[in-house]
Amino acid sequence: MLTVLDFERPIHELEKKIQELRSLSDDGNLNLQSEVKKLEGRLDDLKKETYANLSPWQRVQIARHPKRPYALDYVRMLFTDFIELHGDRTYADDKALVGGFAKFDGTPLLVLGHQKGRDAKENIMRNFGSAHPEGYRKALRLMKCAEKFRLPIVAFVDTPGAYPGIGAEERGQAYTIAVNIRDMARLTVPIAVYVIGEGGSGGALGIGVGDHVAVLENAYYSVISPEGCAAILWKDRGRAPDAAAALRLTARELLEMSLIDEVVREPLGGAHHDAEAAAAGIRQSLRKVLKDLEGSDGRALVASRYAKFRKMGIFDNGAMPVLSKTRQAHDKRPRAKRVSSAQ
Repeated sequence: MLTVLDFERPIHELEKKIQELRSLSDDGNLNLQSEVKKLEGRLDDLKKETYANLSPWQRVQIARHPKRPYALDYVRMLFTDFIELHGDRTYADDKALVGGFAKFDGTPLLVLGHQKGRDAKENIMRNFGSAHPEGYRKALRLMKCAEKFRLPIVAFVDTPGAYPGIGAEERGQAYTIAVNIRDMARLTVPIAVYVIGEGGSGGALGIGVGDHVAVLENAYYSVISPEGCAAILWKDRGRAPDAAAALRLTARELLEMSLIDEVVREPLGGAHHDAEAAAAGIRQSLRKVLKDLEGSDGRALVASRYAKFRKMGIFDNGAMPVLSKTRQAHDKRPRAKRVSSAQ
């Protein structure tokens, strides 16, 4: 089934018109080649103009496109000898987060990734890419195994967020993600992270702590989904486009804020228009990353990774606004003494 996003409809209509003219030209005695060429020129210009001026919300829509390549698609296109491993050795095997050992240009490594489904049945099996605690425990088990054998780690992030269900919370969802963030920061092998679609909240960070973090051109990386943000701020999920703009979640904005290390270019219109070209961009990036990190001392990697994440964030120590009389009175109330951690 063809999925056409709202802002792509003019492109789709023009493509249909070109196809109709081609059919008339092929089936009848009409020669419409000159008209077809004119329309093809208009189509190229329209595509360039449309995709060069995408809003943050439009990029979110592309990141969620059902035909977009997922983690296992990139595994097939980029790696050889992939052997998927299963289970967290505690509860179950989570199919929303896959992982196993493979080879990249002949070099053995560990590859992980969130995995979504292509149809309703597979999406239910994959839980729409929202992993449970057992998925993150599985990922950490495999990462520690890779560390034991001194193998690099490649992680593909593509999730709207970790699964927030009652069962997941009962099994320690938040704690498990926190442990992953802590232990990934301590791993003594190179870690390359690629956000290939949605990079939602702690679900993304559960496999997202790396020496090199890259985001595909039309992917997004955010503390919360635009809909969730709009629901909290304005009590209206319909204001998701406003939230997407306010969150500054696009790859270019993230790079400007030094929250990521690289933006990986996509083919015109998005990775779903040419998956092989999108994979080629990741391949070129990954080759450079692995070469740069090859032979790095484990302790130096940990220190560099720690410093990289600690320096994130911009803090404004400017003058405080004038407080209202009510707020001033509130702030003058006696408060409990705070105990310094140095004591």
